[in-house]
Amino acid sequence: MACIKEEKPRESVAVPPGDTGLRLDVFLARETEFSRAALARLCAEGRVTLAGHPAGKNYRVSAGERFDLDIPPPVPAEAEPQDIPLTVVYEDGDLLILDKPRGLVVHPAAGHRDGTLVNALLYHRGDELSGVGGVARPGIVHRLDKDTSGLIAVAKNDFAHRGLAAQLADHEMARVYEALVEGRLRQSEGTVDRPVGRDPKNRKRMAVVSVGGKPAVTHYAALADLPGATHVECRLETGRTHQIRAHMRWLGHPLLGDKLYGGPDRWRLGGQCLHAKQLALTHPRTGERLTFTAERPPYFEELLARLNENG
Repeated sequence: MACIKEEKPRESVAVPPGDTGLRLDVFLARETEFSRAALARLCAEGRVTLAGHPAGKNYRVSAGERFDLDIPPPVPAEAEPQDIPLTVVYEDGDLLILDKPRGLVVHPAAGHRDGTLVNALLYHRGDELSGVGGVARPGIVHRLDKDTSGLIAVAKNDFAHRGLAAQLADHEMARVYEALVEGRLRQSEGTVDRPVGRDPKNRKRMAVVSVGGKPAVTHYAALADLPGATHVECRLETGRTHQIRAHMRWLGHPLLGDKLYGGPDRWRLGGQCLHAKQLALTHPRTGERLTFTAERPPYFEELLARLNENG
């Protein structure tokens, strides 16, 4: 297991030819997840630099320039404990493995200040959780999107948190998902090895990009061909934000129900059909390799049945 390096969060953004002349805050708002107001604050604090020198928000960018953002640690809001049921798959003194239901947000954020997995964890295990993630994300080692169901690992102390974080960084934590995607795959199995970054046309969405993305690898295999859809298994080699959703869209097969990546939800699912069914990791204290499995949720089974009836 690799040693853990303490690093400040940084982001580096290059200016493409078409953005020459834009104000710096306008350009960065297009390329990052930050608002113009937040970027203006970063500029005022000298945290946005060009060739090592602070850049003001009104600076006009030129093609080829690369700006570095020194992102300070968040000052999280104090989350309130809430009695939200948890489905515990495994628990010991170091780890908590949960089966997250669809529709549950993992941690508080804009628009979801409460009713999250973090609020539930604070209620049920508040005195036992790791503090590495900060107040807003106690014990959370990795995350799942709101409408993605399935397995998620929680650290109950700092030792476990650091160990699991190192496994994530070294790709030692194995994660397997099931999904239903639009159409029939051209190849029954394959690998998407394409960088993923912020979609320049939609800041809320990630995409396969040629500049500024992070390496992302998804292995996929068709489990069954269905009328108008394919039942797919995806194995993550990396864990970028929305990685499966972005890679399947790039293949031309967005997830059923995924309005952000696939257009109208003609299946009336209210969110992407994606389930984290298997999680394998090395116990940070004992060194034992552990594998956990979560059954598909009812909505997934019902949709499978509907599709098979149409066959």
